[in-house]
Amino acid sequence: MTATPSDIDSAVDALKNGDLIGMPTETVYGLAGDAGNPSSVAKIYALKNRPAFNPLIAHVCSMQMASKIGQFSQLATRLAEAFWPGPLTLVVPASDDSPVCDLARAGLDTQAIRWPAHKVATEVIRLFERPVVAPSANKSGRISPTTSHHVRSEFGSDLGVLLDGGASVLGLESTVIAIIGNEATLLRSGSLDRADIERITGPLTIAGQDDTAPISPGMLSKHYAPNARLRLMIDSPDPDEAYLAFGPAEKFALNLSETSDLKEAASNLYAMLRELDLGHDKIAVAPIPETGLGEAINDRLRRAALK
Repeated sequence: MTATPSDIDSAVDALKNGDLIGMPTETVYGLAGDAGNPSSVAKIYALKNRPAFNPLIAHVCSMQMASKIGQFSQLATRLAEAFWPGPLTLVVPASDDSPVCDLARAGLDTQAIRWPAHKVATEVIRLFERPVVAPSANKSGRISPTTSHHVRSEFGSDLGVLLDGGASVLGLESTVIAIIGNEATLLRSGSLDRADIERITGPLTIAGQDDTAPISPGMLSKHYAPNARLRLMIDSPDPDEAYLAFGPAEKFALNLSETSDLKEAASNLYAMLRELDLGHDKIAVAPIPETGLGEAINDRLRRAALK
């Protein structure tokens, strides 16, 4: 059931009390807390078992709110105007008087910012009147949640307020772009196609993985991982493997998209990995083309396959 106005009011009250909430977005569900409250932020790191050196994205509901926590160059402003609200996170220099606490930024002088498109998320932030940090609502390194049921299965009664916004439409995290000076760098591929961004920025610099001091979420090498062993780019699975197909296939456990639609595959990826992980020790994944959203899908699969 979609969150009611009363549910949203309860969520806002929880945030004001320093508590955490489960919040839907169009990408994945987030574990949200007051970005300016170090105690709330510490609860997020603790509940997720997330390394404290891994910074969090501050979620806003307007450009005015974003400009209070980050410094937007002309290029960053153009990207925000083109893709917000939506699945784009911008990493920009933090404002000198930003209300976001240092813990949320992991002590960095940059700030990751996103304006989500989901109506429940934006209404929560609008009523809260302050940015919230909202990393994916799962244990660190595990498969990201795309339904409220996924969130509840991760945290159970440890999370009091959980807003239901239906299944996440996009199903992959936001694309993260750093704009420092005049240079645009892709920090994490995601639900926004790189080609669409490059129409504004020109060719992007591609950042490598960083397991020690990332400047953005999603840069750790091992991430989004099921418990099952994962093999990638497999045309013929072994008899003891569950097969996650893509495109026409004769035998499979689940199919990301029987019509080879990358958008459909992206929206199904995490939910199908979770479903297969419940009953299988080994999962083989069909080849996914490294084009468009396939870039982000393959990025998540490669990280998930690391053991």
